[in-house]
Amino acid sequence: MRKDPSPHLRNASRWPSQLALFYTQYSSFVRDSDRCQLIICSQGMSFPPEERERLRLRGLLPPGHLDMDLQKQRLMEEYLRPLAMVPPEDSRLGGVTSEMARRWALLQALQDRNETLFYSILTQHFVEMAPIIYTPTVGWVCANYHKLYRRPRGMYFSSEDRGNMAAMAYNWPQDDVHAIVVTDGSRILGLGDLGVNGLGIPIGKLDLYCAAGGFSPSHVLPVVVDVGTDNEALRQDPLYAGLRSSRLTGPDYYRVMDEFVAAVMSRWPRAVLQFEDFSSQHAASLLERYRHHHCVFNDDIQGTAATALAGLYGALRVMGKPYSELAEQRVVVVGAGSAGMGVVQLVAAAMEKHGLSPSEAASRFWMLDRKGLITTRRPGLQPHVRGFARVEQSEDGQSLLEVVERVHPTMLVGLSGAGGIFTEQVVRTLDRHCSHQRPVIFPMSNPTASMECTAEQALTWTEGRAIFAGGSPQPPVRLPGGGEPRPVAQANNMYLFPGIALGAFIGRTGIINEDMLMTVAEALPNMISEEGLRQGLVYPRLEDIRAISARIALELCVTAHRSGHLNGPAREALAADGGGVGGFSSSRGVGEGEKSLLNFIVRSMFWPEYKSLVLLPRGVGE
Repeated sequence: MRKDPSPHLRNASRWPSQLALFYTQYSSFVRDSDRCQLIICSQGMSFPPEERERLRLRGLLPPGHLDMDLQKQRLMEEYLRPLAMVPPEDSRLGGVTSEMARRWALLQALQDRNETLFYSILTQHFVEMAPIIYTPTVGWVCANYHKLYRRPRGMYFSSEDRGNMAAMAYNWPQDDVHAIVVTDGSRILGLGDLGVNGLGIPIGKLDLYCAAGGFSPSHVLPVVVDVGTDNEALRQDPLYAGLRSSRLTGPDYYRVMDEFVAAVMSRWPRAVLQFEDFSSQHAASLLERYRHHHCVFNDDIQGTAATALAGLYGALRVMGKPYSELAEQRVVVVGAGSAGMGVVQLVAAAMEKHGLSPSEAASRFWMLDRKGLITTRRPGLQPHVRGFARVEQSEDGQSLLEVVERVHPTMLVGLSGAGGIFTEQVVRTLDRHCSHQRPVIFPMSNPTASMECTAEQALTWTEGRAIFAGGSPQPPVRLPGGGEPRPVAQANNMYLFPGIALGAFIGRTGIINEDMLMTVAEALPNMISEEGLRQGLVYPRLEDIRAISARIALELCVTAHRSGHLNGPAREALAADGGGVGGFSSSRGVGEGEKSLLNFIVRSMFWPEYKSLVLLPRGVGE
C-alpha cells in the first residue's frame, strides 16, 4: 500500500501551476501518481489515449482530444471577443446576467490560485455568492463548459472505460475521499442534455458542501460519467471534450453505472455518493439500485422531498398548527417526475407517521402531469405513480383549475418546470376555498423562468394570505396596501443536503434511509426564529447555514443511532453521558450526549484558515 504524502502536500493535483516549481523541488516527499499530474499543464487535453494510460492521467482529463490548433482556437476566440461567452439575459438560464458571469470567473480564478482564501470568502458571503457558485449561474457554466475549461478539476469516467474503472479510480491522488457528487449530464437544470459539460454541476455542488457543510476541499471528488450525448449541437462543436456518440441506454447504461459505483465505493468505502441531475428515466431506478448497499442519495429526489416536507411543516408553524395537522391537508402536486414523486412519497410517509394508513395518506394527494390529473385509467403508469393515482377514472386528464375548483386543496406544490402554470385564476380559486387556513403555495421548479408562479403574483392574488416558498430566489414583495416589503422564502435544497451528507459521513451510517430524511425535515422548521415566523418564512435564515448543517448532521446521527446505523467516533461521542437518546427533541434542545456529538461534528468540519506548512520542532521560533 502506498504511503500518504505529508498532509500539506495531499491533493497536489488541484494546485495551481504557479506552485509547480515548489512541487517539483520537493517531489521526493510525494508519490509518483501525484507527480505526474503536473504533466497535464504541459499539454492539456492533447494527450493521446496511450500516453494518458502510461502517465496515469486516464480519468483526470475529459475523454475528448483537443490538439494544439483547437486549443489555440478556444483561446483566440476569447482573446479577440472577451465578452462572447458572457450571456445575454437568457430566460432559460434563470436570469443569469453578464455581471454574474464576471463574478463567477473572478471566483474561479481565485480558487485556482488560493483555495483557502476562496472558501473563506465564500463562507463569509455565502448568501450572496451561492447563486454565483451554483444555481442559477452554474447553468450558464455548464452550457459553455467546453469553452470555459481551464484545468482538470474532478474525474471523467466514460462508457469507453468499461473494464478499467477500478484501476482509474486510483489515478485520483487522494486516498481519503469523504464525498463524491456524480452526474451523467443528462438533465442539467432546465437545460437538458449537456453531456460531459455537466461536470460543472458536481463542482459547484461540492463547493457548497465545503462552504456550507464543512467538508474539506481536499477530500471531495466531482465526477461526470460520460455515456454520450443526444445534444447534436454539442456533438458537432469542435471544442466539445466529451464522447461524440449518442447517449447510451438500456442494460449497457446500467452496466457502466454499476462498474463506476463499484470502482469508487471500493476505493473509498466510507464516502457519501450523491447522484445529481440524472434524467427521470434513470434517477429513481439508480437510487433504488444502490441505496440499500451503499451510502448514496439523490438530492433531486430525496433532498427536494425533504426540503418540501420541511417547508410544509414550516407553513404549519407559521399558522400556529402542530405537525400532526399535516395529515389533514389536501395536497395538489403538479409534476410527476422523479422530483415530484419523491416529494409525494416522503410527505405521504410523514402523514402515515401522524396516524394515517398508507391508503388514507395516498388519498390526500392529487397529482397532475402535462396531460392533466393522473388516474388509474392512465395506461403505462409506473408502480410508484399508480399508488397515488386517483380512482375517479372519469376525471382523468382534468386541468389544474378544474382540480382546484373541485378538490379545494390547502397546499399547491409545483415541480413541473412549466413556468406560469399557477395562473391568477388558479391561485384565486385556491385562496377562495381555503376558509380554515392560509393557502400554501410552493412553486419549486427552477430556474426562475420555470417557476409555476412568482412570489409577487402569489401574494398579490391572495392579498398577502399565501404562505409561499419558491424554487428560485425571489425579491421581497411590497403588497398594494403598503407596509414593509415581505421577505420571501426559497425552498432551497442547500438547507439540507450538506448536513445530510455530513451526518452520514461522520456517523459512518452506511445508508441514508427515509427515517433520517423525515427527521431532518422535522428539525429544520424548529430553527426558524420568531421574527421569521411572523414574516411568514417557512425556512430559517440561510446566513446561518453552517450552524444549520451541523444541527442537521446531529439529527441524522441521532436517528441513525436509534436504528443501529451509527458507528465510529460519532457513536462514542453520543454515548458520552452514558445514556441513550430516548426522548430527544430538537424543539427543546439537546441532552449531554447530543451536545458531545454536536461538538464532535463542529470540530470535524473544515474551517478555511491559513495554517503553517512547515512544522518547526518544539522550542524553535517560539
